[in-house]
Amino acid sequence: MLEVRDLTATFNREGTPSQVVNRIAFDIAPGEAVGFVGESGSGKSVTARAVMRLAPEGSSIAWGGRILFKGQDLLALDERQMRDVRGRRIAMVFQDPMASLNPVMTVGQQIDDMLMRHMGLSQGAARKRTIELLAQVGIRDPEIRADDYPHQFSGGMRQRVLIAIAVSCQPDLLIADEPTTALDVTVQAQILRLLMRLRKEIGMALMLITHDFGVIAGMVERVYVMHRGDIVESGQVDALFADPKHDYTKALLAAVPRIETARRSA
Repeated sequence: MLEVRDLTATFNREGTPSQVVNRIAFDIAPGEAVGFVGESGSGKSVTARAVMRLAPEGSSIAWGGRILFKGQDLLALDERQMRDVRGRRIAMVFQDPMASLNPVMTVGQQIDDMLMRHMGLSQGAARKRTIELLAQVGIRDPEIRADDYPHQFSGGMRQRVLIAIAVSCQPDLLIADEPTTALDVTVQAQILRLLMRLRKEIGMALMLITHDFGVIAGMVERVYVMHRGDIVESGQVDALFADPKHDYTKALLAAVPRIETARRSA
């Protein structure tokens, strides 16, 4: 479904180009869950944004290579064409839910707009579907909460709203960029279980960006390890955990806290 070939991403900082993604290649099959793992600054989020053709705020970036989505090169589309892809066919859940929601619009309005634009629903039909979506992601009293603003929700609830927006048009591919950042452990587990359930219900593929190998182990089938803008290792999750080949992958796995280590330290 998604074939990325020779992808590069180059930032322009005061006239000086800086390449942060270096001719990488990867694939995601329909319905497949694939993880991208690496430390901060390794190029994971920039790679995810490349698929959506979204530059980080306030930056100038040039993409190179090919991003083929169902045979269509996304890098060859103009902005109007990309707006038809975003949300409808490929959706994204960002790591900062407060910054990703419009603070002056109710959460219901923000979901309504997606449904009316991409699905062609009337305002009444969109609101009915919005309430269903809020209930689907575990928000109580959705008929009432749909008229609340983002600041009236907790961090975990805002992330649920973002997920409702992302899955509202039943995309073929959902990109989740550090979806549990800044959430406590209990809420993190709830959000990850929600993503797994919705993925199965909708049949969508998942591209999960994280620095947490624990999340990778429980969420995806294949994983790409990124370091300094390169994919240094990839493979099935079980095989990579059992026998990592690259020194960087070995170092990342060695840094994962283990119960036995914690007990000895205590």
